[in-house]
Amino acid sequence: MNDPESPSNNNTAGEAAAQSSASSATGSAEVDLALEIARLEAALRESTDRNLRTQAELENFRKRSRRELDEEKRYAALPLVRDILHVLDNLQRAIEASEKTTGGSGLLEGVKMVALQLTTFLEQHQCRPIHAAGAAFDPHWHEAIGQIPCQDVPAGHVAQVTRAGYTLHDRVVRPAQVLVSIGAPVAASGDAN
Repeated sequence: MNDPESPSNNNTAGEAAAQSSASSATGSAEVDLALEIARLEAALRESTDRNLRTQAELENFRKRSRRELDEEKRYAALPLVRDILHVLDNLQRAIEASEKTTGGSGLLEGVKMVALQLTTFLEQHQCRPIHAAGAAFDPHWHEAIGQIPCQDVPAGHVAQVTRAGYTLHDRVVRPAQVLVSIGAPVAASGDAN
C-alpha cells in the first residue's frame, strides 16, 4: 500500500515541510511588520504629544512676556512720580507756612495754583493720594512713625497724616507717614481723700 519510503510520499512530505516553513516565515514577517507598525505609531504619538507641549509652552511664554511688558509700560513713570512727589511736598509746606504768616497772599495764591496744577497732572497719570486719615492702620499703605493718644480716633487707626502717600494705578509709590492712635488718653486718677 502506501510505503512511507516511496518517492511520491517523500515529495508530499517535502512539499508540506516547505509550505510549513514558508508559512512560518510569512507569519514571522507579518508579526515583525505588525510590531514595527505599533512601534512607529507609538513614536508618532510621542512626537505629536511633545510637539503639542512645546507649542503650549511657547504660547504661555508669549502671554507671560506680553503681560510683563504691559506691566513695565504701565509702571515706567514710577521713578519720575517719586521725584515729583518731593516737589509737591515742598509746595504743600510753602502753602502751610504762607498761611501762618500775613502779607504774602499773592505769593500764596500762586503757590496754591502750582500745587493744584501738579496734583491734577499726577492724577491724570493715575497717581493718586492715599486717603489715610481715620482709616485702620495698614502697613501696606501706611508707614507708622509714632503712636499718640487720641480722643476722636479709635486705637489702631490713623490719627494724623504727617506726609501724604501716593499710589500709581494699584501700586504704592510711597506709603503715607502716619501717627497711629492708641485710643483715648487714660485719665490720671486724682487723690481720693
